[in-house]
Amino acid sequence: MSDIRDELEIKPVTIEHLEQFNDLLSYVFQVTAKEVEESGYEEGELERAKRPVLEKSDVIGWFHGDDLVSQLAIYPCVVNIHGQKYQMAGLTGVGTYPEYAGHGLMHDLISVGLNHMREHKQWISYLYPYSIPFYRKKGWEIMSDHLTFEVKDTQLPRHENIVGHVERLEIDDPDVIQTYNRFAEVNHGAMIRNQLNWDEYWRWENEEERIAAVYYDEDDVPQGFILYWIANEVFHIKEMVYTTQEARVGLWNFIAAHFSMVDVVRGNIYKNEPLHFLLDDGDIKQTIQPYFMARIVDVREFLKAYPFAEVGKPFHFIVSDPMADWNQGTFGVWWDENDQVQITDRPVGEAVTVDIQTLTTMMMSYRRPSYLAKIERLTASKAALKNLEAIIPMDEPYFSDYF
Repeated sequence: MSDIRDELEIKPVTIEHLEQFNDLLSYVFQVTAKEVEESGYEEGELERAKRPVLEKSDVIGWFHGDDLVSQLAIYPCVVNIHGQKYQMAGLTGVGTYPEYAGHGLMHDLISVGLNHMREHKQWISYLYPYSIPFYRKKGWEIMSDHLTFEVKDTQLPRHENIVGHVERLEIDDPDVIQTYNRFAEVNHGAMIRNQLNWDEYWRWENEEERIAAVYYDEDDVPQGFILYWIANEVFHIKEMVYTTQEARVGLWNFIAAHFSMVDVVRGNIYKNEPLHFLLDDGDIKQTIQPYFMARIVDVREFLKAYPFAEVGKPFHFIVSDPMADWNQGTFGVWWDENDQVQITDRPVGEAVTVDIQTLTTMMMSYRRPSYLAKIERLTASKAALKNLEAIIPMDEPYFSDYF
């Protein structure tokens, strides 16, 4: 009996396949016409809106004749990793029609995709997982959290006197963009957004219902914002961004000023930083769930660019990778006389044995080396762990985008 794969071909998905690209996405993720309409799109507008993504991304698919049956898109982005900008490959648009499932099509597409990322010097990849176990098997691991909270009107913080003020603006006002840019430059994990990234940020949101409240300090410099809307006596916060604690206080003053208008405030935090500790009445409802996953595409190149917190003692990783053979093996890490990190294939210093998933979540500072050793996700001596704890920066990732 012949394998259906014999009738299939891997090739690029181009703009001429836009309708098939969207049809496959809509089928796999069960996006209905009603949901599209509720997001503020008129008939045909979503397809046109997705066109720039397809034009900018590298999409690879399996074709059965002229029919697209399985696909993935590599969305080129830039992210801040501990102050160092990396080209990041956003994996998105992943899907296969059910009648073609079970033939290893996606495994092969991901393999081709990883080679493509490496060729384009995208040393790390992010994705939003529809199945965490599936992507873990392919080398991705959790790197950020999404917290949601609910604060009753009676729990809102008391007004604090500060010197700045808040203005309500359009969500695409230059001061909103500028403030986010400065925030992303100093927050590990964050997307360095271009216009296409902003378009994707709002893709499934009805922008007309959203408002930006921007906090300005005494010198009229924007230092933070919230993107919000009010409906049915609920104050909804899509995102709160601030570069100073004064801005945080100022934005909560603004929210609390709605005391007589709303019953509760519901919002999102894209970092494992629970809100309750910052409130006088911390007995609030909070939930936490994994958000994005990440994967180091090329260990050698990722480590060469990585901004270690300090000069450490020489050591070497022994890495296993289920998909990328170039990541299999030994990666020695040492510092030269100018304190510049050097990567070698020699086993220098202490050994740290780790798989690509664990290496990624550790270098992204989502979980610390000692914890990963405790749960037996890596093997290392106490001296090696102490060294890793010192050289890997502490900041946890912040990532609020979606693609």
